[in-house]
Amino acid sequence: MTLPRPALYDAIAGLYDDWSVSVVEDVEFYVREARASGGPVVEFAVGTGRIAIPVAKAGVRVIGVDESAGMLESARAFAAREGVDGLVDLRVGDIRTPPIDERVPLVIIPFRSLLHFPTDTEKLRVLQAAASLLAPGGRLVFDVFAPSAEDISETDGLWLEREPGIFERADWDEAAQTLTLSVRRSEEATSFTLHWLDEPSWRTLLERAGFVVDELYGWFDGRPWSIEEDMIWMCSLDAIGREP
Repeated sequence: MTLPRPALYDAIAGLYDDWSVSVVEDVEFYVREARASGGPVVEFAVGTGRIAIPVAKAGVRVIGVDESAGMLESARAFAAREGVDGLVDLRVGDIRTPPIDERVPLVIIPFRSLLHFPTDTEKLRVLQAAASLLAPGGRLVFDVFAPSAEDISETDGLWLEREPGIFERADWDEAAQTLTLSVRRSEEATSFTLHWLDEPSWRTLLERAGFVVDELYGWFDGRPWSIEEDMIWMCSLDAIGREP
């Protein structure tokens, strides 16, 4: 019998919430978008529910997909503790082919999750999957980054204590446009590579997936993007149609 391949984040499912505890700047942003949509909301790469549970606490139903059963186990426990497990539907799956039949007014992909996909083709598959789930008038909202020279110089090749007892190392390759990020706490450890794109490349992929860009923000406070590291994309389906 062939055993399932462990998902990338299974190795750090137990430390993920402690590692990301200081990442709060995006939560209210996505909660506002979820409320405005009326729900239900699909979240790709839902993880431990860092975004999904606050959305559910705002009264909006969430369908969350993630490949890591370990991360979803943590998310279910989080939802139960917060009393919103009835509003959170968590499903193990690949976000390129999400196990979802519903059509929804909003798909979100928080915390730079699209950058886990190394090629434009794979990123496009995720965007097309999101498009296929949207009801008429629906929107896709996601965030990504492209690093500054300053960020690279300050972190490259260094083990830094991100949170008490949790260490993180960034190894940057500007030519390949990759960041290999390593995370460890005692015996819990993993490494993964993020693959960033510049702003014109994202626009091309979104157009190919059938989206028009409504807004591009430089941060979660809604400031317009202007060569910032972070890109928050607000997209809707092109009424003319999308690439088959």
